[in-house]
Amino acid sequence: MLDIKMISENPQKVKELLARKGCEVDFTQLLEWVQQRKTLLQQVEMDKAERNKVSAQIPALKKQGLPVDEIFAKMRALGDEIAKRDEEVNALSNNIFDFVAKLPNLPDEDLLAGEKENNQVVKVFGEKPNFNFNAKNHVDLCTSLNLIDYERGVKLSGGGYWLYRGDGARLEWALLNFFIQEHLNDGYTFILPPHMLGYNCGFGAGQFPKFSDEVYWVEDKDAESIKTQRFMLPTAETALVNMYAGEIIDCKNLPMKFFAYTPCYRKEAGSYRAEERGMIRGHQFNKVEMVQYTRPEDSMKAFEELVNKACSLMKKLGLHFRLSKLAAGDCSASMARTYDIEVWIPSMGIYKEVSSVSNANDYQARRNNTRYKDENKKIGFVHTLNGSGLATSRVFPALIEQYQNEDGSVTVPEVLRPFMGGQEVIKLK
Repeated sequence: MLDIKMISENPQKVKELLARKGCEVDFTQLLEWVQQRKTLLQQVEMDKAERNKVSAQIPALKKQGLPVDEIFAKMRALGDEIAKRDEEVNALSNNIFDFVAKLPNLPDEDLLAGEKENNQVVKVFGEKPNFNFNAKNHVDLCTSLNLIDYERGVKLSGGGYWLYRGDGARLEWALLNFFIQEHLNDGYTFILPPHMLGYNCGFGAGQFPKFSDEVYWVEDKDAESIKTQRFMLPTAETALVNMYAGEIIDCKNLPMKFFAYTPCYRKEAGSYRAEERGMIRGHQFNKVEMVQYTRPEDSMKAFEELVNKACSLMKKLGLHFRLSKLAAGDCSASMARTYDIEVWIPSMGIYKEVSSVSNANDYQARRNNTRYKDENKKIGFVHTLNGSGLATSRVFPALIEQYQNEDGSVTVPEVLRPFMGGQEVIKLK
């Protein structure tokens, strides 16, 4: 949620920044509503002050035996006028809220305008694997080694699903355990949140109302509206950034650092393009997600920490990848800045995102009213940040392809071997 005061004081600047995200907006109507509400509120306060003043005089008038019927009639009329204006204020407040709730977050001013074409590669890590044999793609490798059962995944749930089996399930679990252990080592608190969340969580995270049709809703015949229904979380961020909604956090507890493991449920079906085959895009995948709550002045430091943590995981896995700074239009609606960690998929000849590290600034905190109190008892909105650490559905195929051997086996990265009972190579049994 953007700050109404900021929009009112500098609508042109806000308009220009939103345009970098491809959001063209006219604030004329909004500013009229803001001014009308301000005028009405001033009038209501004056009327209430008058009513209170006269009401305080009535007992004395009665004591003096003076008539008060006419005064009572005037006060009833004034009360009716106050109630009418209160309704008008509420209607204007709802209009203002609905208008602002649909606006995306402002991009940080150093971001380039535009979409993917203006993303900038910040750094490349490691060397592209060079095979002296005919390398296979991850779908063929996973099938031949009985790691992933695509056919039975589709049989169980339809397109966009798969199931892990044998060493494939063990490798997936090893990845998750490795990520979890690394975050615990860094002092993050482990959270296992509910997988079904209320509408307020989607709104607080900045995903609703605009993207409410991109999640899986849980059917509830007793629900009065979409706002009383639950949905399957698309990412643990949706839960983690809402844990302190409506609360005031003591500044001595900041920054707060959390991570969660969850499956993620999304309607984005896998396409039939070659670069989306296998596990690259699906309806359900596993992810470990990091979130931080910070003071505003500490959020950039936290952002750098999260980027470094995601990169560290990739480096320890020994994978070739790159770090990209997204242009304003490629950042999600709720984020002010995002860096993507993109892994190399040899068979596709392209990089695929395995982590997005983002800073929402106070956008999410304003939507879910998460605040903090500083040393001087001043109340302000926290900043929230998130980063995948990591999503496995693309790390897994990249690992399989980058670590493949000429005989069709796959070497297990050294950091994962403790979580696989010391197994060094995956080969057909």
